Amino acid sequence: MRRTGGSSVAEGIGIATGGEGKFFRRAVKVDEAQQHILTAATGQTMASELVPLAECGGRRLAQQLAATSDWPPFARSGLDGYAMRAADTAQATPDAPASLRIVATVAAGGIAAATVEQGTAARIMTGAAVPRGADAVVMLEQTAEAVLAGGEEAVLIKAAARPGQNVAPRGEEFRLGSPLATPGTVIRPGHIALLGTFGYANVPVYRRPRVAVFATGSELLPVDAPLAPGRIRDSNSYMVAAMIRESGAEPLLCGTLPDKPEAVLAALARVREQCDIVITTGGVSVGDYDVMADIFRGMASHSTEQTRHSYTLFNRVAMRPGSPTSGGVVDGKLVIALSGNPGACFVGFELFARPALRAMQGDACPLLRSVKATLVTSIGKGSPHVRYVRIRLQQNSDGSLLADPLAFSKSSMMASLADADGLAVIPSGSVGAEAGDLIEVLLLP
Repeated sequence: MRRTGGSSVAEGIGIATGGEGKFFRRAVKVDEAQQHILTAATGQTMASELVPLAECGGRRLAQQLAATSDWPPFARSGLDGYAMRAADTAQATPDAPASLRIVATVAAGGIAAATVEQGTAARIMTGAAVPRGADAVVMLEQTAEAVLAGGEEAVLIKAAARPGQNVAPRGEEFRLGSPLATPGTVIRPGHIALLGTFGYANVPVYRRPRVAVFATGSELLPVDAPLAPGRIRDSNSYMVAAMIRESGAEPLLCGTLPDKPEAVLAALARVREQCDIVITTGGVSVGDYDVMADIFRGMASHSTEQTRHSYTLFNRVAMRPGSPTSGGVVDGKLVIALSGNPGACFVGFELFARPALRAMQGDACPLLRSVKATLVTSIGKGSPHVRYVRIRLQQNSDGSLLADPLAFSKSSMMASLADADGLAVIPSGSVGAEAGDLIEVLLLP
């Protein structure tokens, strides 16, 4: 891995123009390329910011937060009923209920004015603080109202109570200082409930990475333009933007770029201060007009000992689809160059860009989660590189998973992208995989 210095994008970056070198790019394994990307991404971890509790859902926590009190903060009733001493009901039955004088009524948010002593009880509502002296609550359905000889209100308890029955003791769920969530955790509705409970009106989260998205290729048209001979609409930018949002980041759609290295470098320089990372699609293969390949190859072959702000991480990966996928740092910004083929662009984002964005937001396990599944249909074609095949997951009657390969899964095809919920990992070799084989599947978000 060679590096090249320079204080701006264009300075110190050589642009390779000879076509021959494109055919001799060393392919790194997927896990090696991922490690390069993650090392660069974690070096650019986002700063934290405070956001209101109501707006923090889906963000990643930037600090470990802890319980600010015991929870519950007091012994509370789990239902509507009567609070009493369990010992006073030890002999109670439906035919011979225990009679207890009512000394208080406690609503949620209130405190009983009297202590529950021997022979007494307090009417209590769900969530209310259990009065002093009481150690159990009996539900209303097991009681009956009564009046004592002197006209005082009483309750008849028809079953013996156990100490602690229907009482949530103080600190049952959390103790003061107990951890609520660790940094990098995606804040979900359940977390928000906890944070609100413990008074976190503002929550420290990682800032969302800003991602500049470029599509390279003089053949590309805006999505609202009519088709023209030999031209196609730029759909990749919008797919990538949606995947960026799904990763918790903010896309900056920067349009299309011509197949001219100088124009690409100038565009990167223009967005440098606006973004944290750059993702491009197209221009990474071996054609005469594959501009990103020329830039990365030039960076790899043009090394100086200056400030080393620009360098190539890799410019070919041993994978199908998307082997020309490239990564590097240009003027201090991580740049991931994805294939222009929709299927290869999709796979490349999941393997490299999504993990990078997660790592920049403190995710300690940013790679896609994998499961084992049984292949439904044979994938007979072999490949010199590991293949990532779009599949639909199904659940067998015994709970095991089935991986059903989707049609139209070539790198240039997009028909199956919307239906894929996993990527089957097919090892390299002269043959693919047979129906019935147990394979690894990467789960798509």
